[in-house]
Amino acid sequence: MSPPGPGPCHPDQVNAPEIHVEVASELAVFVPHDRRGGTRPLAVDGVSTLGHVVESLGVPLTEVGALVVDGAEVPVSHIPAHGESVAVRPVVRPQRVPGAPLRFLLDVHLGTLARRLRLLGVDTAYESTDIGDPALAARSAAERRVMLSRDRGLLRRRELWAGAFVYSTRPEEQLDDVLDRFAPGLHPWTRCTACNGLLEQATKEEVADQLKGGTQRSYDVFARCTRCGRAYWKGAHHDQLEAIVERALKRRGAVPDHTP
Repeated sequence: MSPPGPGPCHPDQVNAPEIHVEVASELAVFVPHDRRGGTRPLAVDGVSTLGHVVESLGVPLTEVGALVVDGAEVPVSHIPAHGESVAVRPVVRPQRVPGAPLRFLLDVHLGTLARRLRLLGVDTAYESTDIGDPALAARSAAERRVMLSRDRGLLRRRELWAGAFVYSTRPEEQLDDVLDRFAPGLHPWTRCTACNGLLEQATKEEVADQLKGGTQRSYDVFARCTRCGRAYWKGAHHDQLEAIVERALKRRGAVPDHTP
């Protein structure tokens, strides 16, 4: 007797499962134009996690605040099923990073942003040479620093402690975005803009070897980095730096501190 033949095929067995995805407008920059605005159908394989599906659309998970399926929030490990409606929502600001003091690591393309964050007293590590994504991700994890980058591939590395995409290419807008997103404590004029070390008051005699004749005659108040020894004083660029500090503090509703 011959074995029974296969039963009738269910439509879902013939066609790939399909879900309906809506990506928040704040994240539209990451997805193709035909997926911006409204809900769009998307074929899935029934095996990949929702986190993987979202990343395949181009959205780094560092930028996702919540994944909502049929009205309920789900983890990135959720396996989407046929017919589900998915909303990809942005992070809620200010974003809290639990488990460590808030500090940052910036990649090689964000040197100006690094110096401005240090000017504001924010603990900011920076690699001035390209050490590669694996090394950056490993340092982020080892030192528990939030990785700031415009490299989506770097932000997809699983070993990152935490990360965030820097949306603008303009340093002023980059700084505004980081301050608005993470609301770090600001302590202007307390860190070395060159190495991120802490500053301490210094006498003119202690930093004399770094001073030229005009500086020797014109200035009396100095600070020195406790790590690299670099000297600081209210020089020719002080007004420009002070404007950056005052603007940042004003956005935060703080009172400017004019300490050099």
